[in-house]
Amino acid sequence: MSKQEKTSASGGTLEVLDLEPPSLYKVCLLNDDYTTMEFVVNVLETVFHKSNAQAVEIMKKVHKSGRGVAGVYPYDIAVTKAQVSMNMARRQGFPFRCEVEEM
Repeated sequence: MSKQEKTSASGGTLEVLDLEPPSLYKVCLLNDDYTTMEFVVNVLETVFHKSNAQAVEIMKKVHKSGRGVAGVYPYDIAVTKAQVSMNMARRQGFPFRCEVEEM
């Protein structure tokens, strides 16, 4: 992070910081033998704000290859979305899991 100084219109000095963008993390959905495809699509639409077509495509990838990326976010958002998804699953009796991985 570097600092720069600029003079404001009122004559004061402003300190401008060059901030690095936050690290990004993938939220990966994991396949299991019990969670329904409909539930996974619902999670993708409600938690990850995917269209129905996008949600179905991701769900099919999870079903066929064992995992799929729901989205890429800064750490706090990724962890929150993963936890919300797993909490939804527990309330409906599914063993559905998500993992958060650094990119």
